[in-house]
Amino acid sequence: MLPLLLAGFGTGLSLIVAIGSQNAFLLQQGLRGGAVAPLVVICAVSDLVLIGLGVSGVGAVLARWPTAIGVVAVGGGLFLLGYGVLAARRALKPSVMTVGEERTPLRKAVLACVAFTWLNPHVYLDTVLLLGSVAVAHGDGRWLFGLGAGVASAVWFSALGFGARRLAGVFAKPVAWRVLDVVIAVTMTGLGISLLLSV
Repeated sequence: MLPLLLAGFGTGLSLIVAIGSQNAFLLQQGLRGGAVAPLVVICAVSDLVLIGLGVSGVGAVLARWPTAIGVVAVGGGLFLLGYGVLAARRALKPSVMTVGEERTPLRKAVLACVAFTWLNPHVYLDTVLLLGSVAVAHGDGRWLFGLGAGVASAVWFSALGFGARRLAGVFAKPVAWRVLDVVIAVTMTGLGISLLLSV
């Protein structure tokens, strides 16, 4: 039970930590000192829904067509390797997070957060397709794997939103983004290789 939860937690965290529009927006709101609690809830609950769709939907597809497991594993592995390459490229050319001084009105921030979460095509590839395909490899334990990924999502968004103010000085330096992207690159590459070797 615990290994499945930890596997889901690690996989979910490695996918969600990748710097994207949603994370950048939440970090920015936290750095501005705005009301981040509703935004954290939106991000975490949305991820739980998407993880559930991935674990159940992809599992159903693979149950009907077992030969699709190899195709999904190869596609997922290549996708993860691609993410690893992109993170490595960002690590070579780090950028500084731009922090605004004005707080965004709550209604506008909530609408923007919903848009960043649900209108981003990568969230469907990462959370629904990719995470779902990795979960299916764990058979009947895929829901525990999904639960671990959901916990990782809640922990990450909470840390990002509520801890942003404490990180203002750190993330003003390009080296902080470089270290984070190096960790993401190594994790994504390792997961991608393991998926490809499982075929």
